[in-house]
Amino acid sequence: MNMLNKVFIAGGAGFIGSHFVDRLLTQPGVTGVTVYDNLSSGQLAYLSHHQSSSKLNVIEGDISDKEHLQRAMEQHHTVIHLASNPDIAKALTEPSIDFDQGTLLTHNIMEAMRITGASKILYASGSGIYGDVGMHEITEDHGPLLPISTYGASKLAGEALISAYCYMFDLKGLVFRFANVVGPRQTHGVGFDFIAKLKSNPNELTILGDGRQSKSYIYVSDVINAVLWANEKVQESFAAFNVATDDYITVTEIAKIAIDKVVGDSNKVKLDYAGGSRGWKGDIPVVRLNTEKIKRSGWRCQYSSSQAIAKSIDEMLNQDFSVFEHHKTNG
Repeated sequence: MNMLNKVFIAGGAGFIGSHFVDRLLTQPGVTGVTVYDNLSSGQLAYLSHHQSSSKLNVIEGDISDKEHLQRAMEQHHTVIHLASNPDIAKALTEPSIDFDQGTLLTHNIMEAMRITGASKILYASGSGIYGDVGMHEITEDHGPLLPISTYGASKLAGEALISAYCYMFDLKGLVFRFANVVGPRQTHGVGFDFIAKLKSNPNELTILGDGRQSKSYIYVSDVINAVLWANEKVQESFAAFNVATDDYITVTEIAKIAIDKVVGDSNKVKLDYAGGSRGWKGDIPVVRLNTEKIKRSGWRCQYSSSQAIAKSIDEMLNQDFSVFEHHKTNG
């Protein structure tokens, strides 16, 4: 059995990271959890309900500060690496963001692990590493890998660095190519975007692209379950897994769910399509991930894409809406 022991979470105050904290603090065998986050998109409020836990240590710090990172990582066994630029489309105006807030940070994480003796990394990658392959259902051994966004390129570079460090320095690494993750505490994404737009104007909803973009949307607890399940079951020194639902949903279908939840009557809202096959340059309009590999280990998804979207929108509507910012992207 692969025990977690003391866990270091890079980006642990963010959307997915804070849900890992929720789970790990009650996970058998976990002796401590350290959150390392610069709070650029994460929020201490996401962890406030654990402030009395003796197992949790929260450190505000930047992964670009290598010396501080290494001091914080001392005496940890497992690293969960979630820190990256969360806004894929932002690279259109800041082309270096995914190198600076992705590839470089992963290198710093791996160096800190090598120096401090942390032995295992669980890495949040994404479907963007595969590029645009249309309706083809992608397995983990698909090739060639040709990302069409700097975000996807950065995630792929991160995987390559982890693979190299595992084989050169006897570390262990599991990488997880997530579908679109949804749930409470989101700070971006299509459901988040639609809620913000409908709160601003309940009569009209602008949808980037033609609305036929079709992808898997996976609920955050299913992601946590997949990562922790694979950590326990998989013995390889390095392995990659697709993590997604077995179904897909279009952006227009998501819009209708959001309208029903926010406005209550979809007939009262005009859908205004920006046009084109994708939401923005670098967006992949159709993603099909084959999940047979992780399912062979025994993992199963609890929520379908439509269930995940509906549940996440309900939960986001119960959040403090002051944390929401209006975004220009959907997908």
